[in-house]
Amino acid sequence: MPEASETASLAAEAYTTVRQRILRGELTMGQVISRRKLASELGMSFLPVSEALLRLEFEGLLESRPRAGTRVRIPTFQDVQGHYIVREALEVQAARLFANAATPEEKAELQRLAVRVDLMAAQPEADRYHYLSLHEKLHRRVAECARCATLSDAIEKTHALASTWMCVARQGGQSEPRRTHQDLAEALNSGNPELAGAAMRRHILSSLERAFERLKPYFQLSKARGATYSRSAKKRRDESALLDPATQPSAE
Repeated sequence: MPEASETASLAAEAYTTVRQRILRGELTMGQVISRRKLASELGMSFLPVSEALLRLEFEGLLESRPRAGTRVRIPTFQDVQGHYIVREALEVQAARLFANAATPEEKAELQRLAVRVDLMAAQPEADRYHYLSLHEKLHRRVAECARCATLSDAIEKTHALASTWMCVARQGGQSEPRRTHQDLAEALNSGNPELAGAAMRRHILSSLERAFERLKPYFQLSKARGATYSRSAKKRRDESALLDPATQPSAE
């Protein structure tokens, strides 16, 4: 039992470390992860690292294939579209319930969170993991204050992958609209379910548009690479060039 408990603790530590690296962009989409190298770096045996990566794979952040290894997963167009369809259905309903059920204290808390999220989004130097954690907290509080535990659980399960897309695919120089979450909070705090639901729908659809724009080069990379995981330095340089915005054709 003590040995199993220690393995679980080490697996949790490895999971947190790898997830943070993904969200901070230190591990990029499509990057191959060596389990043995990671185990050596963390000073752990192979078993807890394998358990951690299996958990991340189950959450959709990683993918593994026989004789190819494990890599940070590159989503398809259909993955992203389907994810946001589910988010819209869940979070619009949460917004409507929030408008009716939230207390004045909870509304004030939401407004404060919205200000912090918008301020961090406007700072290119801000820690992306910190920003995404705060962003998830805001959306989670909307669900929690809707007073429906089942809905809250379902919404929380949809956010980890979206956060990865928001962070890893963000190109330098891009920024979010300045009052994105403050405008959303004001609509939710209005007490009007129809207004709150419409505002959340606009918020989700706007996020979907930005996700598609950011992920365009990754879709191209995924199509070009197919089922192959690149391991050679030359192939990685070629893929980096594909993901470089300066190499992309003009939209004009």
